Amino acid sequence: MTQQLRFIPFKSRSDKGWAEAWALYEASFPDCERWDGTGYDRAFGDPHFEADGIWRGDEFIGILFHWNAGDYRYVEHLAVSPRLRGQNMGSKALAAFCQGRRVILEIDPPEDEISVRRQHFYQRLGFVANPYAYIHPSFRRPFHPHRLVLMSYPEALTYEEARGFADFIRERVLRYSEHENPELPRL
Repeated sequence: MTQQLRFIPFKSRSDKGWAEAWALYEASFPDCERWDGTGYDRAFGDPHFEADGIWRGDEFIGILFHWNAGDYRYVEHLAVSPRLRGQNMGSKALAAFCQGRRVILEIDPPEDEISVRRQHFYQRLGFVANPYAYIHPSFRRPFHPHRLVLMSYPEALTYEEARGFADFIRERVLRYSEHENPELPRL
């Protein structure tokens, strides 16, 4: 019998599994898309933020870092342990997380084989690519804003919703980055 996946929130960087989660986070995302550890120390106290470890029994599977924005959840980081890739763990985790929720996430524009596969992965799970030009700031110095595609579940965003999402990133999420006066992202 297959064990259910569980999402267990980290409350601090000293929690069980955080070292493995941090190693996966650093290996899975470029510097410009990651916070430093002190950003997480501050964010753990934010009621809108949750950094979940994904577990199957006592086995660490991956991470799902997300924000509760009221009308939707913003999935900031999702990664599965490399030893488990190709076993549909990411699909299972994201499908379980999305159940009954409106979800927004960002992906690289589908310009190469990997980014096209990533977009198809999310589309198979019911996500929709939104047509709005979206520029996301980098979280760390040197700042290099980059174009991303907004994807939403289970339906497309209106322009007003996409605008509200960009405001949420600027007003809430960037507090934990190296930005002092965030003015991005923009739509």
